[in-house]
Amino acid sequence: MIPFRDENPTRTFPVVVVGLIAANVVVYLYQLLLPVPAGMLFVYTHGAIPAVLLGQASLVEVLPPALLAEVVRVQAPVAPLDPIWLSVFTSMFLHGGLFHLGSNMLYLWIFGNNVEDLLGHARFLIFYLLCGVLAAGAQILVSIGSPVPMIGASGAIAGVLGAYYVKFPGARVYCLVFPFFFITVVALPAGLVLFLWFLFQLLQGIGAHGGVAGGVAVFAHIGGFLAGWALVRKFEPRRRLRWIS
Repeated sequence: MIPFRDENPTRTFPVVVVGLIAANVVVYLYQLLLPVPAGMLFVYTHGAIPAVLLGQASLVEVLPPALLAEVVRVQAPVAPLDPIWLSVFTSMFLHGGLFHLGSNMLYLWIFGNNVEDLLGHARFLIFYLLCGVLAAGAQILVSIGSPVPMIGASGAIAGVLGAYYVKFPGARVYCLVFPFFFITVVALPAGLVLFLWFLFQLLQGIGAHGGVAGGVAVFAHIGGFLAGWALVRKFEPRRRLRWIS
């Protein structure tokens, strides 16, 4: 089941959502333009690596042997971000492939505009980044010592899904479904679509090794969704009451 649009009009143009999508696309294109060794090194220097973030290993120590050998051969500088915690933010704009980028941006576009409309532009940006940080923290807790970079916007976007689940559960979401060899479109309540998405993440998490299932950091999804679910009402602007005399 793949959602592709919702039926939930907004009052404002989603400036932040469009800006985030553009930033993710630009960074991905930059990754593609880098030669293979430099591209891999870029992921390691700007991805969030649990072992490096927690001071259990240096960046050089977590590089794969083949990449390290290539770095030594070309005498490329290997320097982590300073301060290292900035990698938690830069990792949100890196992606491992076109499908990874496309699926994340599709979910951000479908569900992000309404949450931005609800919270306001500045509040939404802070909310998005905070959910991404908390998602990364959840993944780090279950993968302490991991030398693998965490990359992708999905943790922050999961926070957006959690917020949408709380505030717009009755909105209609149009999804592509694949019964047998056919493709059809169904309109379902957003609450059901997002509940099934979250349930799928939980089921993946049960069998995940080190918090990772099939190369996906599922606990970042779980942590991000729960963060958005818990925080959206805190970020929602208070409505001012008007007294009529």
